[in-house]
Amino acid sequence: MIINLLGCGATSMTLQTCVSSSSFSHFPVPTSCCDSSTLQRNNPFCISNFYQFVHQNKNLGSCSNNSFLNSVSRNFKCPPLHCRASAAQVESAQLAGSSSNVGLENITWPSPNDKIPFWRRPFPSWDIASDGSTNAEKDADVLHIVHATAEMAPIAKVGGLGDVVTGLARACLARGHKVDVMLPFYECIQRHDINDLELISTYDSYFNGDWIRTNAYKGVVSGIPVILIEPSNNFFKGQSVYGGSYNELEAYLFFSRACLEWMQVTGTQPDIIHVHEWQIGSLPLLYWDMYHQLSLQKPRIVLTIHNMEHYGECSQEQLSKCGLDGSVYATEDKAVDDRTIGHNPERLSLLKGGIVYSNAVVTVSPTYLKETICSGWLASTLIRNREKYSGILNGIDTAMWNPAADVFLPAKFDADKIEGKRICKQFVQRGLGLGLEGTDFGHGQVPLVICITRLVAQKGLHLITHAIQQVEKLGGQMIVLGRAPDGRVEREFEGLANVHNKGSSIRILLMYSEELSHMLYAAADMVLVPSMYEPCGLAQMIGMRYGAVPVVRKTGGLADTVFDIDDKSQPEMANGFVFEGIDQGSLDSALNRAFSYYREKQDEWKATVQKVMRVDNSWNKTAGKYIDVYNSVRVKW
Repeated sequence: MIINLLGCGATSMTLQTCVSSSSFSHFPVPTSCCDSSTLQRNNPFCISNFYQFVHQNKNLGSCSNNSFLNSVSRNFKCPPLHCRASAAQVESAQLAGSSSNVGLENITWPSPNDKIPFWRRPFPSWDIASDGSTNAEKDADVLHIVHATAEMAPIAKVGGLGDVVTGLARACLARGHKVDVMLPFYECIQRHDINDLELISTYDSYFNGDWIRTNAYKGVVSGIPVILIEPSNNFFKGQSVYGGSYNELEAYLFFSRACLEWMQVTGTQPDIIHVHEWQIGSLPLLYWDMYHQLSLQKPRIVLTIHNMEHYGECSQEQLSKCGLDGSVYATEDKAVDDRTIGHNPERLSLLKGGIVYSNAVVTVSPTYLKETICSGWLASTLIRNREKYSGILNGIDTAMWNPAADVFLPAKFDADKIEGKRICKQFVQRGLGLGLEGTDFGHGQVPLVICITRLVAQKGLHLITHAIQQVEKLGGQMIVLGRAPDGRVEREFEGLANVHNKGSSIRILLMYSEELSHMLYAAADMVLVPSMYEPCGLAQMIGMRYGAVPVVRKTGGLADTVFDIDDKSQPEMANGFVFEGIDQGSLDSALNRAFSYYREKQDEWKATVQKVMRVDNSWNKTAGKYIDVYNSVRVKW
């Protein structure tokens, strides 16, 4: 067949590809979309501003055995990011933005034999800062909120933390508040992805007996003012957010103090300093025991715990490097790690210290709050601080995740006009070499299940591997997208990919692509989230936004957002399929029910798809609860 491929210049190129039925039987194992330097732990990479960049298509040969899929390996080099597509080019590469325009004639259909993967085609720029989809009412009492964080989407995104910071910041800005995000200026952040970037101050910040010369830059990312802290030593140097050659814990100790030092030097007195996770856990200690005794009087501290698995273990000597006396905090009522009491040496926990010293502590769902005060070594600390501990469900940024305007989709759709979702499914099936059965919406017999996740134990690895077999047994299709930071897990999934990727029903993609994730959510009939524990979870919310019915294990935020279709006690909330056990049989039961519902109750399935798309999981809905927390601890001057 003939495929039109668009280059970055004014002219397009035509690639003739040889696609036969046998070509789909040799689907390779795509293990990465970037070079080996990005394969660090915790999915650590700095993603370029995917709302602004497009990729360059060059040197496309004619019919060749070297398809893009066969070239994807650990050493595959990403195409350059500096090239931008014209509007004319984009028009010929995908459907126009109207949800009513879902005809097939305007689509450039992909093939697994394409040299350039379909998720790396040129996309138009997407300025979400000017997206008018969020119409929040303005709050009368305006706050100044400063987030101090290790991650921010999209410029320094590793996981959900980056999404939450950006989404909450944008929601508070929309409500009329003043918001800044303070972030380390990681070497891997692309400067051209930050608008209006400028150096605003140079100052000294203390660490380990020295005053480190430090630059502070200001810019705008996704409409949010950002302050980037860049020390003159080797902290935050490297090709990824995490995993550099420096001591990570000590770098975040430095950053926590550098944020407060910058506020003191510049006379900045926000109402709220909102700190995130263990990385910034020392900031509350530094604030109350040092900077509040100096010139910072107005701010109050709010800590959000995104995942209790990470405690921020720290020695007394390390904490002392930021200017505090580490031995002072080695008590049960302050920051000692309770698991090490009586050991030699005893350890500290930055997360515990942050809990004790913050004015308010939030975790990311009401159910996860209950789980954390009932189990785990930090439960006693949380119980002692119960009066200031609350659970607020995360939201999703409905401007970033919007199937009616998503530039990465071949066809747009919404809850009222869902025909475009059928095209998205067929587009992904063709591009990955999956069978094309089941693409007629509401009449297909082959549901497509996706699982987009970090491949770590928390996410239910044994259930994911079993689901691959069960979905295939049931006659469905499944796509797994994600990285495995542990080499043993990666090898296990590589083995599964070698077996299953040769067929026409399963694709295991050991990589991550923001563009592809958008396409998969839009293509999916179901989104699987079988986590062992899940503080909140975003995949089920994003899936619903794109019309993918969730199949989830009942835990944490999954229990707060997904309600079983067969639960007759709350039919108005029913929006997915839920199981409670951690065994394969429990998962099988949920998948079997979901497949039967899809195949035997087609009208009800279509109504469910439309229902889940209308569920309001936006940050606009949940940000008001954070504003209430801020107001409960703020000091009015």
